[in-house]
Amino acid sequence: MKIFAMSDIQGSPVEFEEALELVDLSRDNMLILCGDYVHGYDSYSVLDRIIALQEEYGSDKVIALMGNHEEMVMNGMRSITEQEDMECDDVREDRYISWMYNLPRYYATDTQIFCHAGVCEEAGEEWEWSTTDYEYTEQFPARTGKFCMDIIAGHVGTYSIADNPYFHDIYYDGESHYYLDGTVHKSGVIPVLMYDTNTKRYYQMSKNAAIPILPYDEEY
Repeated sequence: MKIFAMSDIQGSPVEFEEALELVDLSRDNMLILCGDYVHGYDSYSVLDRIIALQEEYGSDKVIALMGNHEEMVMNGMRSITEQEDMECDDVREDRYISWMYNLPRYYATDTQIFCHAGVCEEAGEEWEWSTTDYEYTEQFPARTGKFCMDIIAGHVGTYSIADNPYFHDIYYDGESHYYLDGTVHKSGVIPVLMYDTNTKRYYQMSKNAAIPILPYDEEY
């Protein structure tokens, strides 16, 4: 089985389609989207595509998690199309907001936690009972180091975590954290992570190969 993951699509449907070309949803493979689907140049198209994927494959195979940008929309702080070159459609906005209210804040396997931002790591194995809504979607800065499970998240641009303005790939700290936010508005790319449950290894997908993910400090 292969688990694919990406995050921070941020209203970028062309880049999202390019990322989806790297995803194989055959057999029992699955896709986990780690939040922040809106606030780019065409959020409606991104949301329509995600909903269509869930209708085609099921929401247990294409899992969409809550991001802080979805929370801002639900809380009335921002509209979906704010700063976009398109008019707000109240009917569509209401339908999308209803969909957002049902988004889970995390998805966990036996060894992994997928979320938008992070969890309460101080709680150790009790993280599920201790993590607040804020930590799941808005925890900042990004955490690094050893934890009892692997954490796959977005939210913070990997260039910022790496302290390298030219780095927009998946950031692995060499311990327990994999960060996926490639800052699509700057890079034009949405990184795609793949976890192979047979080899128990993580890869970054490209058009030509699945590239094993190494700790950032070993690559740069």
